[in-house]
Amino acid sequence: MHFNLFLHDTGHHEASWRLPGSDPYANLSLEAHQHLARVAEDAKFDSVFLADSPVLWSDPGRRPSGKLEPTVLLAALAVTTRRIGLIATASTSYNEPYNLARRFASLDHLSGGRAGWNIVTTAGDAAARNFGLDDQPLHRSRYERADEFLQVATKLWDSWADDAVVADKAAGVHARHDRVRGIEHRGPWFRVDGPLNLPRSPQAHPLLVQAGSSEDGKEFAARWAEAVFTAQPTLAESQAFYADIKRRAVAAGRDPDHVVVLPGIVPVIGDTEREARELDAELDRLIAPRYALAQLAQTLRVDPAVLDLDAPLPADLPGEDEIEGAKSRYTLIVDWARRDNLTVRQLIGKLGGGRGHRTFAGTPLQIADTIQHYFDNGAADGFNIMPAVLPSGIEAFAAKVVPLLQERGLFRTEYDGTTLREHYGLPRPADRFALV
Repeated sequence: MHFNLFLHDTGHHEASWRLPGSDPYANLSLEAHQHLARVAEDAKFDSVFLADSPVLWSDPGRRPSGKLEPTVLLAALAVTTRRIGLIATASTSYNEPYNLARRFASLDHLSGGRAGWNIVTTAGDAAARNFGLDDQPLHRSRYERADEFLQVATKLWDSWADDAVVADKAAGVHARHDRVRGIEHRGPWFRVDGPLNLPRSPQAHPLLVQAGSSEDGKEFAARWAEAVFTAQPTLAESQAFYADIKRRAVAAGRDPDHVVVLPGIVPVIGDTEREARELDAELDRLIAPRYALAQLAQTLRVDPAVLDLDAPLPADLPGEDEIEGAKSRYTLIVDWARRDNLTVRQLIGKLGGGRGHRTFAGTPLQIADTIQHYFDNGAADGFNIMPAVLPSGIEAFAAKVVPLLQERGLFRTEYDGTTLREHYGLPRPADRFALV
């Protein structure tokens, strides 16, 4: 199986920063991120991952909200790690293909072939207003732009042949002109001549990751994604999503084994079950309801005044077709609350721990058994590990859960390759020059 560590300041539980041992400034610390990446690399994780958005995510009073630009941070982490993959989030809605293709090719060169791009389309009017727009583009339009964005980016990465650079000192030729060419792209969204101003990188293309679970998101994943991060709170939902993505990949003419599905799991680890549950309860007690209620209301597109902490969600919420941003997460939250008959207070507690991802408090053995059960039963190719508390959560997972899975032959004990694609068992894209 495959493991990705989702780096998130003091941990994925929104109250983790309030624990006595937490560093509330870890979100801005290179040293803190370096330590987490080295722990994951020592445990032979496939990759580490940074989420991002071109907007202030939530009320800064609620939790550490500052976000370092992820490709800049991962370039720094490339210096202090040697094998682990480095995945950054970047938006196709608020970037241009040339700049972003260059940025990820640069990271792939500097890291020796360990770069990955988590492709997002960025929901929300607040982000749009940071780029001179009044409102976010329509959901379908964002995915149409994203599809053409990837067409351009992949053409740019392939605008140099693998053998273009010869560095022939005697002949005075550094690169062969006939092995570098423009792309001359003309489309509804972009006009790009190319070529890229970088040779083809070690992986040719960075690993392409996607995390949207709407219909548009899943179709985009089937066409482009090589790894899919997803939030599925139950085994049955994970199995259904896994089967759906694999089916769509086949329909798109792709090998389903080349689309790696990684649901998120938020482990709260204790040496005993009681210890794990006590930590879980302590974290939930530290949630500040005033912030959590406002965040939930924003997600549901309702006035906070209509949400009663001790009552279920209102019956007259908007339908998914009325939501233009983060459709799949909206539906996940509403369906979860309705299915389990949760009060708003209970829903806030569950979302505070994992934002809709599977949360699990237990011993290392119980967590290893849960992970294996998903893996063995068609629900996952591996997991996006999202410790509730950092750094202690990943330290405990690496020291106590990973060895159990290694003993069962389910997880590597050493890296077999050097690139991120090799970690995930994915092929290097063919050289387009060799195909003509």
